[in-house]
Formats: sequence, C-alpha cells, structure tokens
Amino acid sequence: MKKIAMLISQDLMPGIDGRRADAFEFDEQVNKLGPAFAQEGLLFETLLWTEAPEKAHEYAAIMPLMVWDYVHGKKRPFLNAMAKAAQHTKLLNSYEVIEWNSDKNYLDDLAKKGAPVISTLSVDRVTETGVNRAFKKLKTDHLIIKPRIGAAAWRQASFKKGEPFPKLSELPPDAALIQPYQKSVVDEGEYSLLFFGGQFSHALIKRPRPGDYRIQSFFGGTEESYNPTAAQLSVARRILDVLDYSPVYARIDLLRGRDGNLKLIELELIEPYLYLPHSGGEGADNKGAQKLAKAVKRRLNPKP
Repeated sequence: MKKIAMLISQDLMPGIDGRRADAFEFDEQVNKLGPAFAQEGLLFETLLWTEAPEKAHEYAAIMPLMVWDYVHGKKRPFLNAMAKAAQHTKLLNSYEVIEWNSDKNYLDDLAKKGAPVISTLSVDRVTETGVNRAFKKLKTDHLIIKPRIGAAAWRQASFKKGEPFPKLSELPPDAALIQPYQKSVVDEGEYSLLFFGGQFSHALIKRPRPGDYRIQSFFGGTEESYNPTAAQLSVARRILDVLDYSPVYARIDLLRGRDGNLKLIELELIEPYLYLPHSGGEGADNKGAQKLAKAVKRRLNPKP
C-alpha cells in the first residue's frame, strides 16, 4: 500500500498537556480519512510537520491538512520544511500553492483575476492613522482587522468608528488585512464549500453565537449542513476557475457582500478543516473522505 501522511502540528498530538481546544476536530478527521484511504489502497498516517523533511521519502504524498500552528510565528520554518519535503515526495497541495496561500494577500491576486472578493485593504502594519483612513476608503463605520498570516480569528479585531483604538495585543502583530464588517455573517451566515480534485463534495453554513461575529466552534459558533444553490456553486466554481492549477483539496468560504452578492472571504488550500461530518457517513463510509481519497489516488496515478 502506498503511504500518505497528513501533517499535523505539535499542539494536536493526543495526550499532550495544553492540547488545542479544537483538537477534537483532528480526532474526527483522522477517524474518517484513515478508513476511507484504506479502501483506495492507501495507508494513511499522521506525521508532525517538523519531521516531514527527514521522513518525506517514506511516503507517496504528504498533505499539510492539520498544520494549525504555522501562523504563530512559524511560517518560515514551515515553508522551509515543505520545500525540503517536496524534493522527496509529492506535496498536496504543491509547494508553490502553499507558499502563495500562506499570506492572505492572495485575495488581491484573485480579485485582479476577476474573482468576487470582499473589499480588502492590505497594510504592512496596523496603525491608528491607517485604520482611520480605511473607514473612508472602504465606505464603512465598522472594520474587521485580521493578520495576513493567521487563522481561527487569532489576533483579529472588530473596530467601530468612534470606539477606543484596540490594544496592540489585540491587533495583528505584523502585516494585516482590513475589511468592512459584513452584517450578513450574523443575518445569514458564512458558507463553506468543499472541493476535492476539482469536484464539489459538500457544504455547510456557519453562524456565530449571539453577540459575536466569529464563526469558529471555540468561540461558540455553530455549523449546519447545507445544500448550495446552483448560483452559489457557480460563484465557487468561478473562484476555482481563475486558478491556473487544480488543487487536490480546497475550501471556499463565502459571505454575502453589502451589494447583495456572494463574495470570497477566504480560499483555504493549506490546512482547512474539512467538516467531514457534513458530507454524510461515518468511518470508511464518509462520502467526503472517500472523495478526497479518490482525488489523492488520481493525483498519484494520473491517466495518460
């Protein structure tokens, strides 16, 4: 059997002190992907990303699906590890894709190619003067300020005109994106559509708890399985179509913009949680896990 490694971060290791609060998502994902990959003749294992360079040659492919700590000042070591690993095995998604997707300034690239993207300003560092200018440029009285290298709402701030400026410890430590707050995240929710091998797999809608705007589970956010409309699928497909490659896995997060149209808030091509419970089926019978396993197998054995 060909061996496939899913790379993980140290803070997801079972049994360690201070394990991540959302580590249950790791446990759930492994319990579905392992059996589904086995059905395709692929031996699925987990591997610390820090060990990938020295052990990459043991695997037919590696996927950094649960490298959830690289955003905390570890981006360069992580990319260096991925570049070295890619010399010895297939990296899914590719190193070039991972490097590009690790900085959320990729939204600007996608917008220039015609993808529908939430209005966004990119800054090298957050300053009160720059944020006050952003209110005018983005024509809003409520901003969301997030790190360009970040995840799970880490060091992300909601800021309304006239409020005291957030503490430095509450703001992105380096380069950041500034976006207008989208009320639709509360009124409607954020849509996530999963694609494996370029084919739609499943979708869900995520909503924040009352009084918050963050949709992550450890902030009290909730998730609900969802059947996207043809129009919503078309928006997601339009985003994928501007890429000059076909990612093995992709999660497309959409919010309804102030103009009433769905817009991209994030395109996850490195370490997206795959929300497999919303694809139906447990263990080897999980439909999303089966689709990803088949997509990986096709990438390893492309047809002439």
